Amino acid sequence: MAKTILIIEDNFEIREGTAEILGLTGDYDILTAPDGKIGVELATQTHPDLILCDIMMPELDGYGVLYMLSKNEATANIPFIFLTAKSERADLRKAMEMGADDYLTKPFDDIELLNAIESRLRKREKLNGTGLQRGTLHLSEEEQHYLLQGLVKDARTKVYKKKQLIYEAGDTPLFMYYLKKGKVRSFLFYQDGRELSTDIHAHDAFFGYEALLLNEKYSDNAAALEDSEVALIPKERFFELLYNRPVIAGKFIKLLSGNIREKEEQMLGFAYDTVRKRVANALVNVAEKTVSRADEDEVVIRISRDDLAALAGTANETISRMLADFKEERLITKEGNAIRVYSIARLKAIKF
Repeated sequence: MAKTILIIEDNFEIREGTAEILGLTGDYDILTAPDGKIGVELATQTHPDLILCDIMMPELDGYGVLYMLSKNEATANIPFIFLTAKSERADLRKAMEMGADDYLTKPFDDIELLNAIESRLRKREKLNGTGLQRGTLHLSEEEQHYLLQGLVKDARTKVYKKKQLIYEAGDTPLFMYYLKKGKVRSFLFYQDGRELSTDIHAHDAFFGYEALLLNEKYSDNAAALEDSEVALIPKERFFELLYNRPVIAGKFIKLLSGNIREKEEQMLGFAYDTVRKRVANALVNVAEKTVSRADEDEVVIRISRDDLAALAGTANETISRMLADFKEERLITKEGNAIRVYSIARLKAIKF
């Protein structure tokens, strides 16, 4: 049975040329609309199997068409491909953030057009078989990375000096943060004023999203471990992307779950691990977030004794003693203000 494709395009030559190409295949019934307003009316009346839509149009542009159709339960799950003469990444990113399934940059060739349509129709059939909706359409890791990096690119970047606070416990979250360069630590205060580090964030990592997702004030503090560059992503932009792309919401829920598990393991470690094991774990934590490759075993880390003590939940004097022991055992060595970890695996293997 022939699939129905709706082409919404204000340029007569492009609209008719695209319709002719698709008509020649014999696989499709073609509907056309010269502007967005008529396109929405046709889509609502006919429920086509796929929509090709220009972005820049009079009356109602492509973004408006997609928005209106996505609010209608009968048309919300129709595969939607943007046609655009604009090749700027910001325009393409906006299209993807809003929920478009694909885009073609004009001029496109016949094969490119047909492949895009066939790919989206196949994907729709698979999703129909599993009962999934447009909002849960699969995005590859590359596509998710592209959309998230779009948030980072549009965000304001702020430079934090070493030990400068980024947010404090009790603050209302206004941003999600992305660490472009440097290191940041999250920490709590003991009643006596001592600090307990709960996490280390390395470059190319998001942080501070827990309070946003839980809709509550920050429960911990965050400060730069070293001079750092941080992108401040407004929470409205973050939630807009999560709303339009639930698969990315799922990604952050998994991150949140992983963070909770890590903190539970850390608390159990404070309760049951020896001081030696806790210090080893603290070094491993920093080392694993410093390496550039997953298989890298030797690494140079930079962390003060105060910060290491806060991460291990012990006193500075104990840190000095443990570092001396590890040095004698050829697990580490001091290099100026840095520590060379000879083997992350050996430190991780310490039991007592």
